[in-house]
Amino acid sequence: MTAIAPGPTTSPRSSAARARLLRSLLPALSLALVVIAIAWLNPRAISYFGFSLMLNLAIPIALATIAQMFVIAGNELDLSIGTFVGFVGCVTATWLKDAPLLGVVILLGAIGVYALVGALIHLRNLPSIVVTLGMSFVWQGLAILVLPKPGGKAPDWLLSLMAFKPPFIPFPIIAALAIAAVVHFGLMRTSYGVILRGSGGNPAALRRAGWSLLRTKIVLFALTGLFGVLSGMALIGITTSADANIGNGYTLLAIAGVILGGGEFVGGRVSPIGAVLGALTLALAAAPLLTFMHIPPDWQVAANGAILIIVLAARVLISRRER
Repeated sequence: MTAIAPGPTTSPRSSAARARLLRSLLPALSLALVVIAIAWLNPRAISYFGFSLMLNLAIPIALATIAQMFVIAGNELDLSIGTFVGFVGCVTATWLKDAPLLGVVILLGAIGVYALVGALIHLRNLPSIVVTLGMSFVWQGLAILVLPKPGGKAPDWLLSLMAFKPPFIPFPIIAALAIAAVVHFGLMRTSYGVILRGSGGNPAALRRAGWSLLRTKIVLFALTGLFGVLSGMALIGITTSADANIGNGYTLLAIAGVILGGGEFVGGRVSPIGAVLGALTLALAAAPLLTFMHIPPDWQVAANGAILIIVLAARVLISRRER
């Protein structure tokens, strides 16, 4: 009797590799599906002008998402980034325009406060959710003190920068690519980026290697403050004026963008490119896609939540296959 050779089988290693690849491509696939849906519902939106209009607020959302990503990389969570963006917006539309030197000092001081918050959380072993929730009220109150009612005006140089219209490719797409590339190189390709991610992935091993967890926590929170400042300035450059409540919705958008981009709340597992893709997905799904689908504004928040749940469910299935 002739023995029949068994057919080719898929090894667990190759199957896990495909699952990891699919997991890494999930943010890009989510963005592609949203773009395809928009193209199907309104083909005229797929143009230079259409993308410029739809991605009008993508830059500040992407910067706020990156800010949140640094905190999540250290196994923490920042519930104050939205109100901080609003505070930065109020400073940008008032002091940064009327007294530039004073405005710069205040913004640098705000970044320093963020670094001190990171030090406090580490030294006292406090829950970051509680501390940053308290700071959210502080930033909100300061924003109201700076600008009690909507108004102010963005500096002329900031208006010119955010109104820049390069040929062929809309400015929001170029800015998103630049943000993703710079942060990816700094966090994923440098030795100190490995240390920053290691503070969330394996802090015990990092401590045994002689690195200061206090310093890494301070750096991560300072980077969060820096990108929060950039987000607030970009937002005012687009809206041209400020309001103390202008950034309140950015906290949940930033968290959702990081999670959509492949980030996790534990283990220091984040992806700068994925976070930017997640921010772009939210920027396109927040209004353009749902508006083209004739979903009432009251239901758009729920629809955004449904999109997030679907993506997370897909990631869970992929993670099970990877394991």
